[in-house]
Amino acid sequence: MPRGKLRHAAKVPLFSPKCPVSEKARDWVETSVDWLRAEFGDTALFGEVLVPSSVLSLWSGSELTDAERVLELICARMDAPRASIDLRLTEDEADPSLGGTVPLASQWSGDAGHYRRDGDRFVVAVSRGELRSPVSLTATLAHEVGHVRLLGENRISPDQYDQEQLTDLITVVFGLGVFTANAAFDYHQDSTGWRTQRLGYLGEQLLGYALAYVAHSRGEQAPAWAAHLDTNPRAYMKQGLRYLKARGS
Repeated sequence: MPRGKLRHAAKVPLFSPKCPVSEKARDWVETSVDWLRAEFGDTALFGEVLVPSSVLSLWSGSELTDAERVLELICARMDAPRASIDLRLTEDEADPSLGGTVPLASQWSGDAGHYRRDGDRFVVAVSRGELRSPVSLTATLAHEVGHVRLLGENRISPDQYDQEQLTDLITVVFGLGVFTANAAFDYHQDSTGWRTQRLGYLGEQLLGYALAYVAHSRGEQAPAWAAHLDTNPRAYMKQGLRYLKARGS
């Protein structure tokens, strides 16, 4: 089915579990996951689902080495051309609004990393600050490698309306959705006080349903890897799985 063609509304019996996202969002997730599966094959969908321990085992304390090792792992899972990708670390950009006198600071970053093509090479850059969190670093690098597979291989156009959202979604199909979902919202305390940070383009609710649809497509009703999800995306995923089971397709 071509992407963008609206499906018929799913028929769910009265009083059945409710889908955690709107009808429009549900259709986008399912149509897009099916398209990605058709593009990249069942090896993408049915491969290993990576969890935080997969990345923490690579951590050495050396910034560039750690980032290189994580990138290597991601490229292997996403079948991306690691030899053609150049990794760059960029300095954090100071935000004057996040001063030490602010008790609760919020920050959103859809583009904690950057991707560009340079001739026959791909340049992936991540903020040095991402190295403080293995989960955030992995989510960011997976998103940028998603650009390599989608934009770099000319599978989508850079001006496609949902290209960034689709690039988040490809990480779910390629088994890196735990990182993308857990990095979508972070609430923590540092030297300046309590801070929230949102990373990515989909959010916890939509990612939770995407994870549910991928698990359902893999024939998994209670996947062990779901235990590694943060509370909110795990709850949305469970709700999505109940809905999909009741729907029966």
